[in-house]
Amino acid sequence: MSVEPEPQAPGSRWPVPPRGGWTADDLDQLPDLPPHTELIDGSLVFVSPQTLFHTRAVSFFEWQLQSVVPDDLEVVREFTIDIDWQNRPEPDVVVVEGEAIRSMNQTHFPAEAVRLAIEVVSPESKSRDRETKPLKYARVRIPHFWRVENDNDRAVVHVFALDQSTGHYARTGTFHDRLEVAVPFPVDLDLTTITARRRPLGQQ
Repeated sequence: MSVEPEPQAPGSRWPVPPRGGWTADDLDQLPDLPPHTELIDGSLVFVSPQTLFHTRAVSFFEWQLQSVVPDDLEVVREFTIDIDWQNRPEPDVVVVEGEAIRSMNQTHFPAEAVRLAIEVVSPESKSRDRETKPLKYARVRIPHFWRVENDNDRAVVHVFALDQSTGHYARTGTFHDRLEVAVPFPVDLDLTTITARRRPLGQQ
């Protein structure tokens, strides 16, 4: 652990950050953190209860991309990546180089191994998913970023690619019913299945 945390106030439930904030290494050592805790700018970010849209979208991209990803890449959901000593965000889905998987006990990937990061926007994560995280992903030159949003119970995917000359993401497309892209590998997905009912109401 980087430094000892400040003593907790009486009755305090969450760990009080040390002077200067938490570090990436602390994320693996702090006891009793809620699942999917992220580190953003030295602060712990706790995930709120997820909507059905978020859960379905994450599962959709995890399983659909696994069916088309090249053999040298891996698709992993809800797994943190190392940006720097104060930032270990957890994209909803990442596509990483297969060599980044070294052990079944590892808890994060190096940012340089990530080829695609996907964030499914929740009401409480809009500013992080639209502004904070893309800036950090671009800074470590993750080449592709997809942002998935719920537009009146329809999935919309905003696709971005890193502009190598500026170091920022450039939007390359917005997809509503069908997502068709050639990079980072060919993908053709029916987005309507994310929000489609599995069976008619009243059917057992």
